[in-house]
Parts: sequence; structure tokens; C-alpha cells
Amino acid sequence: MNALLVVAAVVGAALVGALAVGYRRGNTPAVVNTAAVLCLTLLPPAAGWLFGDGPATAGLPSLTFATAVAGFLHALGMLGRYESVGWWDHLTHTISAALLAALLYAGLLVLAPSIAAAGALLGTLALGVLWEVGELIAREVAERYDIEPVLVHYGRRDTALDLVFDAVGAGLVVVLDLRLFHPVAEWAVRASGIA
Repeated sequence: MNALLVVAAVVGAALVGALAVGYRRGNTPAVVNTAAVLCLTLLPPAAGWLFGDGPATAGLPSLTFATAVAGFLHALGMLGRYESVGWWDHLTHTISAALLAALLYAGLLVLAPSIAAAGALLGTLALGVLWEVGELIAREVAERYDIEPVLVHYGRRDTALDLVFDAVGAGLVVVLDLRLFHPVAEWAVRASGIA
């Protein structure tokens, strides 16, 4: 078994622990977000299982590991780190944006190499803006129905900083030319019949 998958399984167990803590505390946003992250963490191994191991799925352990780590840091944030540790939100946005940018970058390197860098940066920022809009919508829906929002909006300054750190994460991927998920992108493009 791949060492990254073993570590990802350990982080996945920690995610289950975070889910239990959120449930015990009655922290609905932490429970919902951690459950979503657990589902996302299971997608790469499920793809490997469905499509078989081999060169085509060689990047899946890295994707599983990166998703589990980013998700665990987010889960810790939902359990209180966002309020108690001033830089925690910046860390999670940087890491999550880097993961997203690495996936976009890999896909664009396969489909349209000439725009891979710009596309990864712009795509990550566009999705970051959508996330921030989602936080606003979650707040509005929660206020309207008098429920706890599953995503928390901390204000305009926080939104601006979130987007700055999204850009930092994406920029690191492009500047360092990180091709961690290139095999996954090649496999996905072949499997989908796009190219």
C-alpha cells in the first residue's frame, strides 16, 4: 500500500474524530463541513478502485493525501481555530487554493498548455469568489430561516484576505510548476474522451 494512502487514512481517521467532536458539541457547521470533506477525501480512492491501479491512477494517492490534509485543517478551523488562531483562515485558504490550482493546472497542461498558468490562477480566483458568494448566501439563508449557517462570513476585510491567500496558493503552484496531479489529469481526460 502506498505510504501516502496510509497517512491519508490516518488523517481520515482524524477527520472522523473531528466529526465526532463537532457532533458532541452540537456544532452543525463543523459536522456538515467535515462530513463533506470526508466524502471528498474518499473520491480519489474510489476512482482508483473503480478504474484499477496502475500508471493512469498513479497520482491518486497524492490527491487523497492533499484532500485529507486540507480538509482536516478546515475541520479544525470549524471547531474553533478560525476564531482562536488569527492566521488559521489564511493557512486553510492558501492550502485549499493550492490544491484546487494544482488540479486546474494539471488539467490545463493536458488540454491547453499555453494557458495553463493563467488559467489555473484565474480559475482558482474565480472559484474563490464563488466560495465567498456562497458564504454570503449561506448567511442570508441562515438568517432568513433562523438557523446556524454552514459557512460563516466574517466581513469584507476577511473576504478580501481570503482572496489574497487564494491567489498566494495558486501562485505557488504556478511559480513552482507543481505537476503533482498531471497523471490524474491525463487519465481523466483519456477516460472522459475529451481529447
